[in-house]
Amino acid sequence: MQRTLSNLANRSYDLLIIGGGIYGACTAWEAVSRGLSVALVEKQDFGSATSANSLKIIHGGLRYLQHADLKRMRESIRERKNLLRIAPHLIHPLPILVPTYGHGVKGREAMTIALLLNDLISCDRNWVIENTSHHIPTGQIIAKNECLKKLPGLSAEGLTGGALFTDAQVYNSERLTLAFLRSAHDAGAQIANYATVKDFIRQGDRIAGATVHDELTGQDFDIQAKLVINTSGPWIHQLQALAQGKTPPDDVLLAKAVNVVVPKFIQHYAVGLSSKVDYRDQDALVDKGSRFLFTVPWRDASMLGTWYFPYRQSPEQLSVSGAELQICLDDINAAYPPADLTLSDISYVHCGLLPSSGVSRKTGDVQLAKHYHLIDHGQDGMPGLLTVSGVKYTTARDVAEKVIGRVGHILRRSLPASKTHQTPVYGGAIDNFDGLLQQANQNTETGLSDSTMKSLVYTYGTEYQTVLDGIQPQSERSSWQNLLASQVRYAVHQEMAQHLSDVVLRRTDLGSARKPEESDIAFCAEIMAVELAWSEHQYQEELEQVHNFYAKRLPQGSSQEVADQEVAELRTA
Repeated sequence: MQRTLSNLANRSYDLLIIGGGIYGACTAWEAVSRGLSVALVEKQDFGSATSANSLKIIHGGLRYLQHADLKRMRESIRERKNLLRIAPHLIHPLPILVPTYGHGVKGREAMTIALLLNDLISCDRNWVIENTSHHIPTGQIIAKNECLKKLPGLSAEGLTGGALFTDAQVYNSERLTLAFLRSAHDAGAQIANYATVKDFIRQGDRIAGATVHDELTGQDFDIQAKLVINTSGPWIHQLQALAQGKTPPDDVLLAKAVNVVVPKFIQHYAVGLSSKVDYRDQDALVDKGSRFLFTVPWRDASMLGTWYFPYRQSPEQLSVSGAELQICLDDINAAYPPADLTLSDISYVHCGLLPSSGVSRKTGDVQLAKHYHLIDHGQDGMPGLLTVSGVKYTTARDVAEKVIGRVGHILRRSLPASKTHQTPVYGGAIDNFDGLLQQANQNTETGLSDSTMKSLVYTYGTEYQTVLDGIQPQSERSSWQNLLASQVRYAVHQEMAQHLSDVVLRRTDLGSARKPEESDIAFCAEIMAVELAWSEHQYQEELEQVHNFYAKRLPQGSSQEVADQEVAELRTA
């Protein structure tokens, strides 16, 4: 996968897709697989914004039963099955335990019915999934004592047992986005990261492409297209304003989604916990109801989330305050006191921006939009421009299928039926995942541990051997360093990595759960400097950019240093 911008500028395309997150990636793969010519540009790195910052759960939509939203539930179940099928190296079953209390909606009886309905509605959940290790079992209710055994220290007051069911988890959401893009590229799509749309090309009143600025060389070039699709996530409003020749709005309400990574404190299961949410208002305790949270085992850590805070600033200014992080920890500690977490336990913070439908009058909490939106701007006087606003990572492929169906109608093209639901993404053509993993572990020549080989297979799927073949052994390095050097070279030459952060945060597992050791960051920078002919000045700049990123994502100071007043203000906002 090469970044060749001259290819983008030398032809006209059916589609120009703006935005290389999960929605743009899926749309590109869907379009090119159905015979359309596609160009895609991303202003930063692929999947570097919201698509990289999720709880990593591929939801089957059990929670939609509460509102009898069976349509969304079926969509989620179907797309979970599709992802387990087409990306078995990246998507794996995830057991989830939810304690049951009392005899109401959170009680044992209600959850028994919910699990039975879930199994019935998802009766086809394992069809066509060849890897039996990726099958989703039926749910079950466990006794109170068994629940306490699995969750030591859980409050026993009112506890009646637990509901145990299975969803799925993405091992590396950034690499799943990249797998869709790689699939699209290998099928003929032309793509580029660090390419920013500066203006739109117009033919009469019609949008006919865009002028793009290459952030690496400083050059501008035009991309001609019959249709332009805006999948830029939190930047969609800015691009809409650019197309209209207006000033971008500065008051768009978005939901800032926050997930926190801490040392693993619950083994084997993701756990759904209810945390009472309240605040003090003039010395009176005001009840804001409860918030449902997950603690999810992820790699060798626990991920906690998700919290949503209102956000009205520019997406480029996104950060998380110490007060916001303290609220997250307060909620988890209230729901599960044995966690006893402080700010110093946080190793990483995943943060992204999602579309919002407003603020709850009851609780004051920001609300997520419930559905994706596809806007044809021909109705706004800008024919040739479509905007896609997505909400869920899980259903991005399904939305892309619907979008390209609409594109076929607009272009008056009879497109073949979608096949992305059954076509493995790059690295995902695996009939026997356990067999592939066993085969990898039998390779003793590398000197790598079983856990390292497992991570390699989970990351690259069938391409893991290509990475191993790229190892250039050097005696002064450990086996792991030789592997890391091969991964960096693979990222540069095969996956369009341009900056040190691309490798540390998204192409490898090195830095997306915690800040790596300084020596490991410098080692990656040294390899990239050779491969990309960096000057000493650029080498130092790349190191500084990575350090600045972690400074924004990690809490500064201890819990005691976070002012109670700041937390109180956020609670009452």
